[in-house]
Parts: sequence; structure tokens; C-alpha cells
Amino acid sequence: MANLSFDFSGRTVVVTGAARGIGRAIGEHFHAAGAKVYLVDFDAAEVESASREIGAIGLAADVSDTGQVNAVVERVIADTGRIDVLVNNAGILRDAMVWKLTDEDYEAVMAVHAGGTFRFTRAVVPHFRERGTGRIINVTSYTGLRGNLGQSNYAMAKAGIIGFTKTTAKELARFGITVNAISPNAQTRMIESVPADKLAQLTEATPMGRYGTPEEMTAAVAFLASDEAAYVTGVVLPVDGGISI
Repeated sequence: MANLSFDFSGRTVVVTGAARGIGRAIGEHFHAAGAKVYLVDFDAAEVESASREIGAIGLAADVSDTGQVNAVVERVIADTGRIDVLVNNAGILRDAMVWKLTDEDYEAVMAVHAGGTFRFTRAVVPHFRERGTGRIINVTSYTGLRGNLGQSNYAMAKAGIIGFTKTTAKELARFGITVNAISPNAQTRMIESVPADKLAQLTEATPMGRYGTPEEMTAAVAFLASDEAAYVTGVVLPVDGGISI
């Protein structure tokens, strides 16, 4: 765990897609910084295990299902009386070249990435508006800006999250709510399906010469969630070792 720069004592943080990888690292960082952390993931066993290990609370939910999303938000507010930070990180891959991509795999990726980000944001906004404050951080991708072979569904979803981030930032700023995104480049399970030769090319194209760790993504999220970032909204912050330069 990196040195902590921000204090989140007394705050409540919800992180989706948090059983492993970047989501888990973000949850661990917020917990260490004093927050009450809820990890949300479709995999009930994995999220429960992760939560026990880092001292968070694990909730199993499908982010593409409105009822389950609303139930999570209601549960957290019932438990703590507040939500201060939402991190929309949930994602899946269903890779195929566009002429081989099925409706099912297209819809599944859109429903989790774009749909989950939309549903959780919509669910927390009434609470944030009532309190006059709130932080939303979405996780997008370099692929959403530049594209990637075999990932037209993923690229479309991640590009959509960028547009959603900027639009909701404009809509919610007057209520004291900020909406930002990070564009990570980290070694996680999400890139395990990338062929070795393609992975080598991507690594070589990164000025820092390596993929980041999930833990290296967390400080950017913590900053965007902090009081110090109160005047920062609508930003897509690359945390990518320079690959987007």
C-alpha cells in the first residue's frame, strides 16, 4: 500500500467491480485512509473474500440490473446514513472481431460498463443532491479513445463512459457534485486474454516501459474523491505510463 495523502475518515465509499484488480486496490486504499468501504461485485464468493481480507463490506450485485443497483444504494444509506464517493469500475470482456461479435456479447459488455456506470450514478444522485456534495469517479480506458482490435464493444462502452462523465459533470456541478474519470493502464486479469505478442507491443508503446499495478491507480482516484479536488470536474485523467501521449 502506497503512502496515503488524503483522509477519508467518516466517509462512505462504494466501489463496483471490486472483488479483484483495480477495484479491490481502490477499496483497500480508501479503507486504509479511514473510509467505510463497500465492495460490490457480481462474484459473491470473491467479493466476500476480498472484503474480509481488507476490512470492507462485500455486496454481491449485478450492476446491469436496476433493482440490484438500487438495493445496494439503499442498503449502504441504511447502514451509514450517507454515501460520499462512488467509483464505477465494474467491467467484463467479450472480445471478438466485429464480424464475429454476437448480439449477446455486445449487449453484455455495454450493459456492465456503460449500463452499470449509468445505473449506479442515477441511484446515488438524489442522495448527493440532498446533501449538496458527492464524488463520482468512473473508470474508462485508452481503448475508448484509440480503439483496439477485437474490442469494438469494449471500446464503444468505454468511449460512452467518457461522454457520460463529461455530460453528468455539467449537469451535476451546480449541486456540489463532481464527476471525473481515470483512464488506467494496469496489469490486471482484464488483460490476461491479450495475446503475448500484442501485449509486448503495448508495453513497448508505453513510455515508462511497463504496465502499472492496480495500486498505482488508486492515488489518482483518491485525489479526485478528495476535498482538495472540489473544483475539478469533467476530467478524464490518464494513469497510463504515458501510452496516451
